[in-house]
Amino acid sequence: MGRIDRREFGTIAAGTLASLAFGACEAIGRHVSGAAVSGADASDGRLTVRPSADVATTAERRTTLGLGGQRDAILQLPSKAASAPLPLLVLLHGATGSGEGVLRRLADAADEAGVAVLAPDSRDGTWDAIRGQYGQDVEFLNRALERVFTLVAVDPARLAVGGFSDGASYALSLGLINGDLFRRVVAFSPGFVVPGEPHGKPKFFVSHGTRDQILPIDECSRTIVPNLRRRGYDVTFREFDGRHEIPPDVAREGMQWAGSTT
Repeated sequence: MGRIDRREFGTIAAGTLASLAFGACEAIGRHVSGAAVSGADASDGRLTVRPSADVATTAERRTTLGLGGQRDAILQLPSKAASAPLPLLVLLHGATGSGEGVLRRLADAADEAGVAVLAPDSRDGTWDAIRGQYGQDVEFLNRALERVFTLVAVDPARLAVGGFSDGASYALSLGLINGDLFRRVVAFSPGFVVPGEPHGKPKFFVSHGTRDQILPIDECSRTIVPNLRRRGYDVTFREFDGRHEIPPDVAREGMQWAGSTT
């Protein structure tokens, strides 16, 4: 994605602070186990699906879900998947990217960590709320998760959302709004948080390069992380000497962290 100027970032950050500070705890929308709620309003960013307890893993090692035409979603299972319920990471790509592209960056690290990955494509060039409001991408994520929850035994305590760049910003935003679904949020080089009503108390892993030329660390993660911590969220923050990227050691740490319960 392109560089955001200081005025734009300040506007977004101010909205984020208001959202985190004053968001009520009353849940919006209805929830059912293992299925999307018909007619639910996606404009609040709420995901309505939940994993079921009585599902056996039947998916292939790598599956294209066949839900979205040319822009779809890929499910990857660990090569040594256990019979027990698996940790699942919903992995979100950056602007103009794809699920396939971001999965190439992190597939090996996720496999090593034993984490199943759902890598969807955004409906447009980037995620809905990054340039407008929550809507079609939330609806698609509901459909994709609904399908995955029928194919994979997912451990609800190890269900996470994460991403890189725009995908990291969207993951932070959805993670706060859906902290009662996603217990953990992994954000590689995020830019900002889209305002929304927080639910639950997820934990966060944030990484950022000190020489990031796209999303400068001072205006982004060094602002986001303290704000989250002031509001009582548990945040693991990794700065590294690098640019707008995910170094292999950071990728491994992030995937191990995503699949952990501690």
